[in-house]
Amino acid sequence: MKKKALLILAEGFEEIEAVSPIDILRRCGIELTVAGLNGKNVKSARGLIITADKELEESDTDYDAVILPGGLGGAQNLANSDIVDKVLAALHKKGAILASICASPSIVFSPKGLIDNKKSVCYPGMQDRFPASAKYVEEDVVVDGNIITSRGPATAAKFAFKIAEQLVGKDISGKVAEAMLFRL
Repeated sequence: MKKKALLILAEGFEEIEAVSPIDILRRCGIELTVAGLNGKNVKSARGLIITADKELEESDTDYDAVILPGGLGGAQNLANSDIVDKVLAALHKKGAILASICASPSIVFSPKGLIDNKKSVCYPGMQDRFPASAKYVEEDVVVDGNIITSRGPATAAKFAFKIAEQLVGKDISGKVAEAMLFRL
């Protein structure tokens, strides 16, 4: 059965942290849906507009993973959304992968208790928003159970490949990385 992932875009998202997972997961054969938080046309932190596949409110929770790009404004918009809260809660309850990068681990995951007692990482300097129980580490990408976190723009491809590896295995993600001339 084909694995399915949901990537949620909110205004102010970090471009490379959204586009890398979209591209890499689709290359790995994962059915990735891009959902816009407040409409299908979503403006990034630097004014790039991406047209999502659907609006988040039209989406269900039939996914194996959800991915939240960072970008300070984007992460704050995700954190302030009741719909995002519902999606995260439903997917967490069923054991789906919850992946976030850059500002999103500290701004979205931390207040919702998703990194309590978890090894996690975020954009440097934002770990002061982590709960005392979180185990902050200085690695590019961290997997702890069903939670995947990553540092920022320069780690976006590694982040995407780690999500793919968790969903479809190291063999497929490794072949795609090799074809893309990416060294894991």
